[in-house]
Amino acid sequence: MTSKHPLTDICSQVRRDILRMVHAVQSGHPGGSLGCTEYMVALYFEILQAIPEQFSKDGKGEDMFFLSNGHISPLWYSVLARKGYFEISELETFRKLNSRLQGHPATAEHLPGIRIASGSLGQGLSVACGAAISKKLNNDNKKVFVLMGDGEIQEGQVWEAAMFAAHRKIDNLIATIDLNGQQIDGSTEKVLSLGDIQAKWASFGWDVLHMQGNDINDTIKTLKLAIEHTGKEKPVVILMKTEMGFGVDFMVGTHKWHGIAPNDSQLESALNQLPQTLGDY
Repeated sequence: MTSKHPLTDICSQVRRDILRMVHAVQSGHPGGSLGCTEYMVALYFEILQAIPEQFSKDGKGEDMFFLSNGHISPLWYSVLARKGYFEISELETFRKLNSRLQGHPATAEHLPGIRIASGSLGQGLSVACGAAISKKLNNDNKKVFVLMGDGEIQEGQVWEAAMFAAHRKIDNLIATIDLNGQQIDGSTEKVLSLGDIQAKWASFGWDVLHMQGNDINDTIKTLKLAIEHTGKEKPVVILMKTEMGFGVDFMVGTHKWHGIAPNDSQLESALNQLPQTLGDY
């Protein structure tokens, strides 16, 4: 019998945070947040070389992360709080007036962990390229990570950045694409087919890896493998297969929960499926 990974408890609590935050204000994006939970927990609790108390906007001497698909902010806020970037109790202010936890990550509020405003899709990879080049110019050997959505890569700017990264041999950059096959108006296949994603990124000059994003063990293993693939004159991209709404039976695999908050009974049903492991805020 395979033993449970220690980060599984954190994933369960983060999912509880996401649902409670979105429910409280009846606004937000639970589907993609739930689907990417293992990735974000693995990244912050196992992979990133960064110290929360020493966070700086320039990221010198530490790994940097950029969330391009900024609508999954409740996931990011929960992980940042649980990791110690700010008080867990602040999650209660999500999407409220004068809160630092806006619906999409913003910089004016000076929330620790946030370096760029995001949510205008397609921009994150460009920013990550700039940060990664800056590290090279400063002889900083730390890595730059960026997460994008699959619907997001329908944006042309993503492919300009992809060409640029390969041309400039930005090999300290690890991009991950959440391939849940869903976007706000339906499946990516129906809205705008992405075609052969592996072939596209490989033809653009990237080193392509695959990952089961709802398997915490495979997520950690693949992120570590991606780091091993850096420094070889190619940027690295991870094609991450996930299920939107993962962890809650009535939310799994449908675009309908992309940007809809659960009502009271739905919240109760969802929370009953997710053990309270670290204590709710």
